[in-house]
Amino acid sequence: MKRFLYFLLFLLIVGGMAAWLVLGSGTAFTEKTKSFIVEEGQTDKASVINLMEKKSIIKHGSVFAALAGAMGSFEKLKPGKYEVKQGESLLNIARMLKNGKQAQSKLIITKLRTKEDLARLISRNFANDSTEVMQFLNSNDSLKPFNVDSNTVFTLLIPDTYTYYWNTSLRKIFQKLHDAKNSFWNKNDRTKKAEDLGFSPNEIYTLASIVEEESNDEGDRPKIASVYMNRLHRNMALQADPTVKFALKDFMLKRIYEKHTQFQSPYNTYRNKGLPPGPICTPSPKCLDAVLNAPRTDYIYFVANANLDGGSHFSSSYTEHLQYAKEYQKALDTYMEQKKQNQAP
Repeated sequence: MKRFLYFLLFLLIVGGMAAWLVLGSGTAFTEKTKSFIVEEGQTDKASVINLMEKKSIIKHGSVFAALAGAMGSFEKLKPGKYEVKQGESLLNIARMLKNGKQAQSKLIITKLRTKEDLARLISRNFANDSTEVMQFLNSNDSLKPFNVDSNTVFTLLIPDTYTYYWNTSLRKIFQKLHDAKNSFWNKNDRTKKAEDLGFSPNEIYTLASIVEEESNDEGDRPKIASVYMNRLHRNMALQADPTVKFALKDFMLKRIYEKHTQFQSPYNTYRNKGLPPGPICTPSPKCLDAVLNAPRTDYIYFVANANLDGGSHFSSSYTEHLQYAKEYQKALDTYMEQKKQNQAP
């Protein structure tokens, strides 16, 4: 009788330990969540277990291997990104793999200036490497289904947060961006507003990208847009400094000199009339709406205020503009000299 009781006690202890291992916390990390990526060709049990142990996802790897193997978790496992919550049980983790419940990856689009910036952003969050993304961005054949080309591809990018799976193809990534773009322009009469101003949505986007780079002052942005629209309607060169910085790929330039304005590039609006071939950054939705709601003015010129408060002075005559431009240059010279002295040892 005692032997039977001892045996029963032994079974209870073993069963309890097994239940604790399988149903208790099976994670080996302290963060709230942790993700791991199962690559193509690495979906077999040994590779996945090795990866999860190396990434400190699970503890008791041998127990998990037996459990997940018995559940058939590796039989139809797909490559992708998987996420585990801290304290999750080995049983739930095995079920996640069996059900192919992949984690979503976020594409957070804020201020981007170049295709290289976008390629790096996508490659950091998805399976596609930056070289592959650049080839896609520079291929008019790849971009044709989205009604853009290698110059206008940024018009697809409405700054926002987009969710996909880690191994989503580039075509599907850009299809969602294309759909979001259409949705944006179909709201609040934006397409009609663009047409009433005499521009297409893509042209408004390009113009807004210049305005975005010109000023952070949201109150000035509609008036800056009106200046550029007036220049375009009068067949004047835009002479927008941000387009020169973009052409030179030097976004830290504080002043634009004549040597800069002579740089040959289709994006240099000192040398070329009209809008540049495409956007020079991703303007915010607020900036896009500021351009769409630009007031009708007779302004042709603007220059930063001499008090360096971030605002601008707007003029309809070159004589007035020249006066304020000289005041600003003088104030900027003084500021730069003081800054230089303060940095001196």
